[in-house]
Amino acid sequence: MKRRGGAAPTPGAPTEGKKGPSSWPMYSLVGTVAVACYLNGLNGDFVHDDIPAVTLNKDVLALNPFSHSFKNDFWGTPMADLASHKSYRPLTILTFRANYLCFGLQPVWFHATNILLHAAACILFTRVCLSIAGLKPPFATLAGLLFAAHPIHTEAVTGIVGRADVLACVFFLVSLLAYHGHPDGKCHIWISVTLGGLSMLAKETGVSVFLLNLAYDFYRHWPAVKKTIVEVRWNQETQQFANRAAKVLTSLGILLAIRLALLQGSLPKFSQQDNPTAFHPSLYVRVLTFCYLAAFNWWLLLCPATLSHDWQMGSVPLVTSMSDSRNLMTCFFFGVAVLLVIRSLCDFENQKHVPVVLGLMLLVLPFLPAANLVVTVGFVVAERVLYIPSLGGTLLVVYGIQMLWTSYSKHRQTIVCCIMLLLTTSCLRTVVRNRDWRSRESLLRAGLMTLPHNAKMHYNYANFLRDSARPELAKSHYHRALKLWPTYASAHNNLGTLLSNEHEAEHHFLAAIRYSADHVNAHYNLGQLYRKSNRTSESEHMLKRCISLEPRFTPAYIELARLRGPNDRSVSGLLRKVVILNPRDPYYSTIYAHWLLGKGQNVNALHYYWKALSICTSYQEAMIGASKVLRKFGQHSRLFQLVTRWQSILRIRRGEQPISPHVYLHGWQLKSELSHKAKAYDNCSTLLFGNRCTQSSSKTKKVAPAEESTTKWNRHTSNSSAKYHSMKQCKVQQKLHKQRPTTPLMVHHFLD
Repeated sequence: MKRRGGAAPTPGAPTEGKKGPSSWPMYSLVGTVAVACYLNGLNGDFVHDDIPAVTLNKDVLALNPFSHSFKNDFWGTPMADLASHKSYRPLTILTFRANYLCFGLQPVWFHATNILLHAAACILFTRVCLSIAGLKPPFATLAGLLFAAHPIHTEAVTGIVGRADVLACVFFLVSLLAYHGHPDGKCHIWISVTLGGLSMLAKETGVSVFLLNLAYDFYRHWPAVKKTIVEVRWNQETQQFANRAAKVLTSLGILLAIRLALLQGSLPKFSQQDNPTAFHPSLYVRVLTFCYLAAFNWWLLLCPATLSHDWQMGSVPLVTSMSDSRNLMTCFFFGVAVLLVIRSLCDFENQKHVPVVLGLMLLVLPFLPAANLVVTVGFVVAERVLYIPSLGGTLLVVYGIQMLWTSYSKHRQTIVCCIMLLLTTSCLRTVVRNRDWRSRESLLRAGLMTLPHNAKMHYNYANFLRDSARPELAKSHYHRALKLWPTYASAHNNLGTLLSNEHEAEHHFLAAIRYSADHVNAHYNLGQLYRKSNRTSESEHMLKRCISLEPRFTPAYIELARLRGPNDRSVSGLLRKVVILNPRDPYYSTIYAHWLLGKGQNVNALHYYWKALSICTSYQEAMIGASKVLRKFGQHSRLFQLVTRWQSILRIRRGEQPISPHVYLHGWQLKSELSHKAKAYDNCSTLLFGNRCTQSSSKTKKVAPAEESTTKWNRHTSNSSAKYHSMKQCKVQQKLHKQRPTTPLMVHHFLD
C-alpha cells in the first residue's frame, strides 16, 4: 500500500535519485560503542530478579513442557493462579530457554545475548533517527551513540531480566521502521502489526508501538485529514489513512482482548511496600506524588547520577502538601512538557520539526503503562522501564544539539567539546555501574550507598548476610529496616528466625502476622517454634492456619506430619497430599515410601519408590529403598536388573562408558558360589589360618547369610574334616580373589 504521492520529504532525509554516502560506518560505530560499554558486565552473576526469573524458573530450565511458556507468567507461575504476577512475556522466556539449552546456566552467555540485543536496538534507533526523524547523518550517529552509552540502561542490559525491555525495544523499532521507514513511502502494515505483537509478547509496554504508529501517521497526513474535514469530502490520501487506522485499531483491540483474557479473571496483587503511593487513602497525595514521580523519571533520563536496582519501601517519600519543594520540579517538568506539546501541535501544519513530534511521542506513549495513570503497577521507579522512553529523550536532546549547531556556527568547537564530554561521562558512568551488577553483594552495597534510607535495601542486605553465615551483622540490618519501616512483616519474620531467645522470636513472628495476616512463612515459623517448645496444640493451630492460607505450601504438611508422629493415622493422608502437590519431585514420593516401608506396607512402598524413580531414574534414596523391598521379597533377579540399570545411568551421566551387564552377572555368580561353598569351607579363618585368612577375606565382600547358616552346621562336623575343608576354602578364596573384576560390584550391597 502506498502513501500519498505528494508527501513532502522528511527534513534531513536523503533526496531520491541522489545517492548519499554509505551508512554502514555509522552503524558499525554505534554497534561497537554499544558492545564496548557493557563488556565489563559479561562476568556478572545471576542477581536480584534473575534468580527467580531464570535460575528457578522451570520454563527456562526446560523442566516444564514447551507449551507451558505460553501458559505461565514471566516467573513461571500459571496465569490462572491467584498468586500470579500476571506479567505475560513468553517470547523473552523462550530466549532464556534457548540460552539454557545451548550453554546451560552460564551467566556469561545470558549477558552476551543482552549486549547483542542492545547493540541491535542502538543500530535500529540510529536508522529511525536517519530515515524517519530526518536527522542529519552525523547527528543520527550521535543519537545512536548517546543511546548506546546511556547509564540508565545498565539495569536493562547488565541485569539479565532486563532483556524483556531490550527485546521489546528491538521489535518496537522494527515495527516503526516497517510502518514509516520505507524510502519509497510504502507502509508494510501487516508486517508492522506482527512485529508490534511480538514486542508485546516480549514485554507488555511493547503494545504502545500501535499507538505510536497511528499517532505519527496521523501527524504526517494531517494536511489531507484537515482538508477532508474542511471540505467534508473524502480524498484518496485520507481514505488510505483511515484504512490503515482501521487495521491498526482492530489489531490492537484483538491483542488487548487476548491479553485481558490471559488475566484469567483476576488482576495482579501488589502490596503497600511495592507501591506505597497507590495505597495511600488520599487522592490529593496520590496525584501530587505520581506527578512528581513522572518528573523524577524525566530527571533520571537527563541526569542519571543516582541509580538503584530497587526504589521501593519509601525510597521516594510521598508528596503530602503543596509546600513541598519537590513540587517546583514537577511544575518545571510539566511546563516544559506543555511547551513541547504546543510546539508539536503548531508543527502539524508546516511539519518542519519532525524530531520534536516524534521524540515527544516516543517519550510519552511508551511510558504511559508504567506511570500509574492508566493501571496500577508494582513499583515506584524502575530504571529498566525507561529503556524505550529514553529513545524519545535522546532524540529531543540530539535535535536540540543539531539546532544549536545550525544556529551558532561560530561556537561549533565548544559544542563539539560538550558532546565529547557528554559521551565520555556517559560511557564511564555505564562502565562503573556495570561493576555494581557483578554479584549480589556488590549490587546490595551499591543500593545501600545510594538509598541508605530504603528499608528494603537493609532487608535484602540482611538476607545476604544471613545466607553468608554472618547472623550478627544480619540482625543489625534487620533492626535498621524495622526502624525505617516498623510494619515490615518480612523483616520481623526473618529476624525471628535468627534469634535464639524463644520469647523474642515469638514476639517478632506474632508482629509479622499482626502486620500481614496472610504471611505464610510467619505462621509456619511460629508453628515450628511451638513444636520445639512442646506447645503441640498451638503449633498445630498455626500449621493448619498456614495450610488454609496457602494450600500448596508443602513444608507445612511435612511439619504437621512430624508433629503428629509416625504412628498417627492422619500422617498417611498428609504425606500423600504432599506427593500430589509435588508430582515432579522424587524427594516427597520417597519420603512417603519410607513411611510406608516402616509400617510394613511393602507393596505400597515399592509403588512410590517406582514413582520416584520414574521422575528421576538416578535418585539414590528411592533406588536403595526399592532394592530393600525387592530383597525382602526375595526377587534377586529384579534387584540385579535394577542395580545394573542404575549403575549404567550413573556412568553415562558422569561421561563414562556403561559396563556390560555380564560383568555384574559374573560378580553375582561369584557371590552365589561363595555363599554356597562357605557352608563347607567357612572354618579357615577361625581354625587354621587365623588373622591371615581374616585379612584376606576382609578384602573381599562379606557373606552375612552364609555365616549365619554355617554356625549351626559347624557343630556337627569333626575337627579333622573342618581343618581339611578350611584349607581348601582358603585356597579357593585366594584364587577367586585374584580373578575378581576391578569394577566395584554394587549389587552385593543390596544382596547382603
